[in-house]
Amino acid sequence: MATVHEPAHAPAGSRPPLTTAGGIPVSVVHVTAEYFPFARTGGLAEAVNGLAHFQSAAGLNVLVILPLYRTVRDAEPDLEPVGAPFLVPVGGRTEEARVFRAAGRHAGPQVFFIEHLDYFNRPGIYGENAVDYLDNARRFAFFALAALTVLPRLVSGPVLVHAHDWHTALVPVYLRTTLAREGFAATTSTVLSVHNPGYQGHFPPETMPDVGLPWEIYNWRQLEWYGKMNFLKGGLAFTDFVTTVSPTQAQELRTPGGGFGLHDVFQELGGRLVGILNGIDQHEWDPARDTQITAQYSAANLDAKRRCKAALQRSFGLPQRRKVPLFGMTGRLVTQKGLDLILGADELLGTDAQFVFLGSGEQRYEHALVELATSAPNRIGVQLDFSDRLEHRLMAGADIFLMPSLYEPCGLTQMRSQRYGAPPIVRDVGGLRDTVEDGVTGFSFDSYTPEAFAEAAFRALACYADRACWHAMVRRGMASDFSWERSVATYLDTYRRALAHAGTR
Repeated sequence: MATVHEPAHAPAGSRPPLTTAGGIPVSVVHVTAEYFPFARTGGLAEAVNGLAHFQSAAGLNVLVILPLYRTVRDAEPDLEPVGAPFLVPVGGRTEEARVFRAAGRHAGPQVFFIEHLDYFNRPGIYGENAVDYLDNARRFAFFALAALTVLPRLVSGPVLVHAHDWHTALVPVYLRTTLAREGFAATTSTVLSVHNPGYQGHFPPETMPDVGLPWEIYNWRQLEWYGKMNFLKGGLAFTDFVTTVSPTQAQELRTPGGGFGLHDVFQELGGRLVGILNGIDQHEWDPARDTQITAQYSAANLDAKRRCKAALQRSFGLPQRRKVPLFGMTGRLVTQKGLDLILGADELLGTDAQFVFLGSGEQRYEHALVELATSAPNRIGVQLDFSDRLEHRLMAGADIFLMPSLYEPCGLTQMRSQRYGAPPIVRDVGGLRDTVEDGVTGFSFDSYTPEAFAEAAFRALACYADRACWHAMVRRGMASDFSWERSVATYLDTYRRALAHAGTR
């Protein structure tokens, strides 16, 4: 099969950013179930997009492979096939697939899409109406195997495949088992990133033959987990290196309380588990140049933030009260995000402060928030229809940002809120601990109780009432460095260690 994307050439006299021990350039291929703007349910899509783009800007040859969902054609209707259809043998079946890419030239990494109409041309990515598709094991196993099968068509030379979360965790499993004798396997290394350990891909044991994996690897050290097949555990067992999305999360994964049943596996990885903080695009998330907000402002001149607050109040149907603190929250309305703490903080909700909530998720939370807004229409506003523009406007208009998560591997919105001068209230877990300094750039608490959350919120209100205290905190947060450039350098070091480990196989 012809190669369509040759490794990028470094400037004359310079060394490529990532090479084998013999100096041969290594390409990086991200295999992911989500990638912004084509397919997104949460932070995974944005995290992989940010990493891939900034790696490409740093001189790496970067490719991205994801399924050709229905949402992809909505976002990119002009797709072109890359070669002829190809066959993927999996679980006693032979499935036909095609690979596409966006027509024309695009800045950044090349993005490829695996087409299988039965598996991916559906209304949802993982399911519909909060119910998973029953064949998700087969769908994502096929995707992992198809991405590896087509890899030699897309890139030549040594490759480091970077898989993301349970949906692609079978990539290293297939590479070291059923595809181990393929020529490209010997020159391919793997890294598996755990973005959200709460989702692992648990399926019945009979899934093993259905996705074409041998029974001998269904054991407690590899794919078996309490009588089930565990995609994520299998990936952890077979990959060269594992990353997670913050240093604190790497520590928490090794504990019974933070490992979601896999803490022993994470412990056994030792130095092959690395926590690397996600970044944000600080050019896109910059209130001084953001064209999606009502008025641009900076840490040196915060006056225009008042206009953004007034616009946010108008859009949520709230009275424009300049001196009343405005709390904002955006994200998936699920248990993980700490909504039980907010809904249980009656004393805080009964203050004169205003609250705006943006996002969708579990119906019980949607209904509870709508009821709150109905009971206090002058103080509480809810928008269940999420959009990027509204998220930017919420960050710019809010005084205080809410993110009291039950757990948070990294989190992106607390970084954005600081850049936009809205100090966050966070629980002291995962990436929230690594990005928010209590009393300096925001407010944090430990115990997962409404009382602990409310205590932090009232501390925020006390500081807000002291303008000197508040302006100092806002400016410190806006000066924080959450750039992807820092993270890319750490990933490069991890990739080099993964290549070295692969060389010991």
